Amino acid sequence: MPLHLSPSFRERLAAADRSLIGMWACSGSPLVTEVAAGSGLDWLLIDMEHSANSLESTLVQLQVVAAYPITPVVRVPSNDTVAIKQVLDLGAQNIIVPMVSSVEEARAAVAATRYPPQGVRGVGSALARSARWNRVDDYLRDSATHTSLTVQIETAAGVAAAAEIAGVEGVDAVFVGPSDLSASMGLLGQQTHPDVVAAVHRVFSAVASTGTPVGVNAFDPAAADAYVAAGADFVAVGADVALLARASEALAARFIPASDDTTRASY
Repeated sequence: MPLHLSPSFRERLAAADRSLIGMWACSGSPLVTEVAAGSGLDWLLIDMEHSANSLESTLVQLQVVAAYPITPVVRVPSNDTVAIKQVLDLGAQNIIVPMVSSVEEARAAVAATRYPPQGVRGVGSALARSARWNRVDDYLRDSATHTSLTVQIETAAGVAAAAEIAGVEGVDAVFVGPSDLSASMGLLGQQTHPDVVAAVHRVFSAVASTGTPVGVNAFDPAAADAYVAAGADFVAVGADVALLARASEALAARFIPASDDTTRASY
């Protein structure tokens, strides 16, 4: 049987004539992810690094999202061969690998997505949803064409090596993470500090020189607009849990008098 897949993130980026706008799915809830999947956004990042998502919950969310035109991207917990193999075997077509700061780390991520002799991905297609349990013709031969890899630059070292990282064969896109980048620069929690923004722009320029798409995380709308204007090919502009947190706080502020704030706690 043929493998019926939506266009990969690599293909979506190549075909786009504007920045692709996405959000994070961190709650671990397939219901919440389905709500987000029908939003009209371009892409949805199912996060396994900083969330409650497990292999099981990620699998269910991939199944749910498949009914919608949004492009799902899974961020694996780390640049680990086993973790990448397991997520690919779930049927994830597009993955993001965090904390890539060198050419060597980028090459390791690529190798983890490829079967031998091009890489080191373990062969379990008879057991896995990715190959529909060996029902897909020539899955092992063609798997690399179905899969896109985005690497995340989140450190000062990664900024310095951005062009070299983006130039590694098999890296389809680069995603900048200003939160960890700000921490790496000694500016913890200051994602919009001018020095951090300047570092993001250096990554944009370096990656663009290689022809590789580049994106960024920016929950602040003004920062997101500025990054789009600066040429970001894709931007993540929010997260399910953050949207719920801010909206519920707004309800409390709207309906509970400030003098009767006993139901609110400081965290």
